[in-house]
Amino acid sequence: MDHSHQIILLAHGSSDQRWCETFERLAEPTLAAVPHSTVAYMELAEPSMDTVIAQGKSEGINSYTVVPLFLAAGRHLRKDVPEMIEALEQEHHVSIRLADPIGYNPKLGLAIRDVVQEELASALTPAH
Repeated sequence: MDHSHQIILLAHGSSDQRWCETFERLAEPTLAAVPHSTVAYMELAEPSMDTVIAQGKSEGINSYTVVPLFLAAGRHLRKDVPEMIEALEQEHHVSIRLADPIGYNPKLGLAIRDVVQEELASALTPAH
């Protein structure tokens, strides 16, 4: 089994477990389809990126791609996350690539369109 690379789906994090569960449900299809993928939180929840990378390192994983579950790149993705990644690379002696936020992918726009069209169809369907 190839343990050379891991995908980290990075969400902001919240102290509200219901918030975290929303992202965990959203990630389920990816986690089922992509070997060595996991969810991590930037702050306020576990597992953190540090926890995930420490665990991966103990399993021999030295290369990571962080896919931010953010719609756009604000301060966190321009400053905070790159600083976290640099510190984690130095601490754990691993390579971490930061992907664009998921919101930059046009496929997400298509998924939003589909959901909006379903909601519109539901709103226009008379109740029986």
